[in-house]
Amino acid sequence: MSEKPFISIEGIAKRFGAQVVFEDVHFGVRQGEFVALIGHSGCGKTTILNVLAGLDQPDSGAVLVGNDAISGPSLDRAVIFQSHALLPWLSAIGNISFAVRSRWPKWDGEAVRSHCQRYIDLVGLTGAETKRPAQLSGGMKQRVGIARALAIHPKMLLMDEPFSALDALTRGVLQDEVLRLCAATHQTVFMITHDVDEAILLADRIVLMTNGPYAKVAEIVVNTLPRERSRHDVHKHPHYYRIRNHIVDFLVERSRRFDEDRPRDYDPMHPPEVRPGLGEPPPPAPLRAVT
Repeated sequence: MSEKPFISIEGIAKRFGAQVVFEDVHFGVRQGEFVALIGHSGCGKTTILNVLAGLDQPDSGAVLVGNDAISGPSLDRAVIFQSHALLPWLSAIGNISFAVRSRWPKWDGEAVRSHCQRYIDLVGLTGAETKRPAQLSGGMKQRVGIARALAIHPKMLLMDEPFSALDALTRGVLQDEVLRLCAATHQTVFMITHDVDEAILLADRIVLMTNGPYAKVAEIVVNTLPRERSRHDVHKHPHYYRIRNHIVDFLVERSRRFDEDRPRDYDPMHPPEVRPGLGEPPPPAPLRAVT
């Protein structure tokens, strides 16, 4: 994995009228890396993802891919939304082929079908090719969305809380699928989530945002767990609760006090990277809901 950022977020800010949602946001995503962003509602997480997707523009700053600024949507960046966003009149394979034909318009029908089938098989939907969205469960719909996104070979996969509307069992199964698929494809991923355990399971680094308005990146947590993880035994690793307690403590306490307590040498252009898994565990975080 290259140390040079593949995607570089450089000082972006977003305002709605007089309200500053976030400002001076800096971080990078390396090629082949899985980065998750966590913060309270109102800090602009989805807006940041939309800027990365080219669906929204920052009021200042820029997002660079290499040396080029993102100025609009691109097939190089695929988005998986909270809802499946499938075309209801098309079958599972029809939804995927719609995207594939957009990517490679000169391919013949057999090439498209064969390519789509590979990704249907990859997400475990073999046999459901001809079913329309109304005939699929919520988890199967999200699998189609994942297959559609991966099938166009994006340089970056963007996920906006893709499993939040699913039941716990289906969510866990799809988290396992994402782990397997990212390992198989070396996909670069940026994900928004409210789920601390999901972020620890999936991400290489976890970006922590302060509360809005005027939200900013407080720090970046380096996940020191081995990259090959299983949700069944990840909690047994000695780093797990150190990382989890650090993140939960930030969300419950430190995020709201950040402006008063931040270190004097804090530089938003270079948010500190921390490795809580390698240090002493902080005191257990209060058992309170994180919203």
